Amino acid sequence: MAAKPRVSGASLRHAFHEIIWPRRRLIAIGLVLILLNRLAGLVLPASTRYLIDVVLAEGNRTLLLELLGLLAGAIVVQAATGYQLTRMLSVEAQHLIANLRAQVQRHVLALPVSRFDNTKSGELVSRIMDDVEGVRNLVGTGLVQLVGGAVTAIVAFAFLVRLNVVMTLLALVPLAGFAFVSARAFATLRPAFRERGRIRAEVTGRLTEALGGIRVIKGFHAVEKEAEVFEQGVMRIFDNVRTTLTTSSAVTSLGTFFVGLASVLIMGYGGHLILEGRLTVGELFSFTLFLGFMIAPIIQIANIGTQLTEAFAGLDRTADLLAWPTEEDDPERTVDMPPVEGHVRFEDVWFSYEPDKPVLRGIDFEVEPGTIVALVGSSGSGKSTLAGLAASFLTPDRGRVLVDGVDLRTVRLATYRDQLGLVLQDDFLFDGTIRENLLFARPDATEDEVLEAARRAYVTEFTDRFEDGLDTVIGERGVKLSGGQRQRVTIARAILARPRILVLDEATSSLDTESEAYIQQSLQGLLEGRTTFVIAHRLSTIQRADVILVIEDGCIVERGRHDELMAAHGRYHQLYTVQARI
Repeated sequence: MAAKPRVSGASLRHAFHEIIWPRRRLIAIGLVLILLNRLAGLVLPASTRYLIDVVLAEGNRTLLLELLGLLAGAIVVQAATGYQLTRMLSVEAQHLIANLRAQVQRHVLALPVSRFDNTKSGELVSRIMDDVEGVRNLVGTGLVQLVGGAVTAIVAFAFLVRLNVVMTLLALVPLAGFAFVSARAFATLRPAFRERGRIRAEVTGRLTEALGGIRVIKGFHAVEKEAEVFEQGVMRIFDNVRTTLTTSSAVTSLGTFFVGLASVLIMGYGGHLILEGRLTVGELFSFTLFLGFMIAPIIQIANIGTQLTEAFAGLDRTADLLAWPTEEDDPERTVDMPPVEGHVRFEDVWFSYEPDKPVLRGIDFEVEPGTIVALVGSSGSGKSTLAGLAASFLTPDRGRVLVDGVDLRTVRLATYRDQLGLVLQDDFLFDGTIRENLLFARPDATEDEVLEAARRAYVTEFTDRFEDGLDTVIGERGVKLSGGQRQRVTIARAILARPRILVLDEATSSLDTESEAYIQQSLQGLLEGRTTFVIAHRLSTIQRADVILVIEDGCIVERGRHDELMAAHGRYHQLYTVQARI
């Protein structure tokens, strides 16, 4: 079931406490500037009455010069305050967006691994980059213009009442209708903007997947199919945009209608009063201009209201994302992991990704520091899940995973992962140079340490043939390297990390025979003195393991060394024999 949308009050409180209040001084300066700007703008309608009824009617040149000087000063004030207002608040609004994006990205990276298993990366990218965009209107000129427009409308209204109460009431009737229509429109727009953010995130997620898997799409001649899927997504966005544009256009059009209606009423009644001698031409001109200065901010407020509605919809989604609990939010995680020796124990560990569908069932084993633990079994037996528990990416549903007697459920994960090394199945590399990918494990490593890690993993065996050596740019996910070369880079990265516990998930699955021979030699030095969990389909890579755990259907069905398990003629013997024949 979809999460219930947050109520408006929650967003308002969040916006005030987290965004507006910390910038109260800046916004206060902005409000002063907008008030000066709008009050200066009222000089023109206020002077019109005297220009027509006194200067032109009586030929008063002195007053003309005074009015011109006053108008010139007002124009200077408007120009200066408008420039300073835009420069100051617009820059701060962009700064706010950058900070919010950084905050959301940092929070997303701290989420449990299971959250990433269930959410498209492209969707998260969209929520980080797009959802916070609209908040610029809360700190930028949008908010202060909203206040400034309201003040302008109130001051203009006071002048209108002073000029003629009846004409003012006639103008307010159509404006009240416009206010009612605008309120109903905003009630429609906010859910639509929130839904647009959700749809954009879904479409972006699918697009990111498609671009990442372009070789598969082309290889299976699925370009047209993927294009259709994306087109359906962007048409959903179009339908949403059409709804918001139609609603916004209706507000604007009705605003034009109601303003025109007010103008007709004022023109008719004002002309009647002039003919009866109860109103001067100057007063009618002044009233008309003040009416424009009252109506224009109201129309502007409606437009800004649309922008603020979009901003609050983005804030709803951002606040929802920031409410997702991170790995460290668990109140049980209070223990700092001391230097790891490598004693690992699984006590009756059960784990499932979906309710009532256990992947691991009652896993029990114990290994001493420096032990190489090999995990073998058919695909889907639970090997990677067990390794994920040892790496603290997952948390048992029942039972405990202990490292040096410390329950990983209670450990502050950063203090444990500092001592963890990984070589994962997808040999993930970042776009950049080989050196940058190695230093990702330990940014403070010296040049000698980087070169030593590259040499021990036989990375230098192929980089020495590259023109730029370790400074060769390898492209997104290391696409410019072969599978074996990527795997050697990830192993060199693990060597450089100097971990106490090491997880090798299919560490040699992408290697040719020559590369595998290189890696087997380098792994001997890497594994020495470290507790290591090795997962491999190639059983030849784990023959030298201290303990082999054979896992089937989430249970350990056999355990022992290679020779012992072969002699037992059980499941391990079967797997090894089948592969040897292949």
